[in-house]
Amino acid sequence: MTTPIQDTILSQLAALPAGKSIDPMSVAKALQPERWQRLLGHIRTDAVELAKQGTIVILRHNKPANPEKFRGVYRLRMRMEGDPVTFEDTADDEG
Repeated sequence: MTTPIQDTILSQLAALPAGKSIDPMSVAKALQPERWQRLLGHIRTDAVELAKQGTIVILRHNKPANPEKFRGVYRLRMRMEGDPVTFEDTADDEG
């Protein structure tokens, strides 16, 4: 079962060509155009959950990031063949 935020993330990603990503701000503005800033924390939480399930990938500097350890500006895209499943062997993204 998905949340309205997760549904919006998935529907926006489904409308894009393979390999393209979205900004979390576009999800927030689609849900609450007037007060979208209030949703950004919730969008991050739901995006992390989708990434842990293996549905989407969180990108930092256009590379897959560990959903449990990333910080800063990020983007979202659908999981593609070749994306890492675990992040045990990768260095933490500190910034």
